Amino acid sequence: MDTNATSSLTEHVILKLDQQPKGALRLFHGRGKCFPGLEHITVDWLEGQVLVSLFKEPSSDELDNLNKEIINWTKKSEWTTCGAQSLLLQHRSRDRSPTECLWGNYQEHQVVSEEGLLFQLDLGKNQNSGLFLDMRYGRRWVKENSQDKRVLNLFAYTCGFSVAAIAGGADFVVNLDMAKAVLSRGRENHRLNKHDLTNVKFFAHDIFKSWGKIKKYGEYDLIIIDPPTFQRGSFAITKDYQKILRRLPELLSENGQVLACVNDPTLPAQYLIDGMKEEAPSLTYQYRLNNPPEFQDIDVESGLKALIFQKTLTTYN
Repeated sequence: MDTNATSSLTEHVILKLDQQPKGALRLFHGRGKCFPGLEHITVDWLEGQVLVSLFKEPSSDELDNLNKEIINWTKKSEWTTCGAQSLLLQHRSRDRSPTECLWGNYQEHQVVSEEGLLFQLDLGKNQNSGLFLDMRYGRRWVKENSQDKRVLNLFAYTCGFSVAAIAGGADFVVNLDMAKAVLSRGRENHRLNKHDLTNVKFFAHDIFKSWGKIKKYGEYDLIIIDPPTFQRGSFAITKDYQKILRRLPELLSENGQVLACVNDPTLPAQYLIDGMKEEAPSLTYQYRLNNPPEFQDIDVESGLKALIFQKTLTTYN
């Protein structure tokens, strides 16, 4: 991480701040490998808090130089004009991903807006804040395609898709995730948006031990699958995704849709397309959602893959 690289980082971030960002937005995405020397850095705008994340531990000299460079952002007119409230640095490569405040008023609990919806973030507690910004178009698609539908949200995390579905007029949503804490945050996200929770269910269960309960509330018109790449003791994408795909035909209504996602940079979209063809041939691939433009990637297959499938009567030959 040399001087030219950090100067390039400053140039890109200050340009974004000059555009008066709102809500929750990625300002700089080095992980797409489009900016030499900055492959392990991202910068997010979180409703006034600027979060710099390091995904690889730099040397002590590199860290000192980076700290000096980013603290200098706070002295620029663009920083003042955009209304930034704090500058945070998260060390994602360290144990428990600690976050330190380099400048300003650090708020660990931050409510952010995204396309009219509100979400509660928890900064500094966990590796992830509670909202994956690269999935913005996925949440938008769910909102636009949930009217009058019964929705199943697998690996629900903090229920961003559920919030989008209810906002889009869904009749009923089932959220399933192993972690009670993230589902509790999901309830809060719904309450932030003043949603009636009468027809929203939250189940803290292992998906592979819960097919009976899942079927009980089906059939579903829309199923969302957004799993982690790896979760110790519960899920590995290369051996467990297929177990979910083969269950889809019995859970879906006629002409039901699936939004299936893969966020492993080593797995292309074709991996999921081929898996669906083998495990659930009555579901046909429709199209892939674009990723937000700020998530620029040197290889489109390295970023998020969010694919739409639909149940049909046609099977593959």
